[in-house]
Amino acid sequence: MIQSKADYLRYLEADRKAHKITLKRPKLFGYHEWKFQRLMRKLEYINNCKKDNILFKPIYYCLKFRYKRKQLKLGFTIPINVFGEGLNIAHVGTIVVNPNCVVGKNCRIHVCVNIGGTDNNVPKIGDNVYIGPGAKIFGSIQIADGIAIGANAVVNKSFLERSTTIVGSPARVVSKRK
Repeated sequence: MIQSKADYLRYLEADRKAHKITLKRPKLFGYHEWKFQRLMRKLEYINNCKKDNILFKPIYYCLKFRYKRKQLKLGFTIPINVFGEGLNIAHVGTIVVNPNCVVGKNCRIHVCVNIGGTDNNVPKIGDNVYIGPGAKIFGSIQIADGIAIGANAVVNKSFLERSTTIVGSPARVVSKRK
């Protein structure tokens, strides 16, 4: 979670590197996912560090409005303060995430992914996780570091062994990687 200006800048840099982009700032056209993530990180920074400051209230509400509009345009329902640094959203399209979820660093997420549950019965996902297109992850479960979740997998139980590949409905381990 972003707690300072240094954290904010580190998150931006990690997200840029995750997208393998050499530019420091996005061009006018293209890079929709990266632009969305930059806006998300800025909103997280203002929300976590500056929201109580009366001078930043208008900026906060303006960013929140822009963020909601961008979510509608791109098809994302991603709340702030869920993803760690190094997030890589691969494509524009439907992505739904519960606001109580916790996702670690360097996560790559594809289109048509649902991560959620009810109340606090939500997944906790580790670092360096790949989530393939159409994956559904729900319930009070844990996903270990380095796991690859295949396309259209339905994950409703915990996988605590690191560096494995899980696929299927319901999900099961198909291979272990080094």
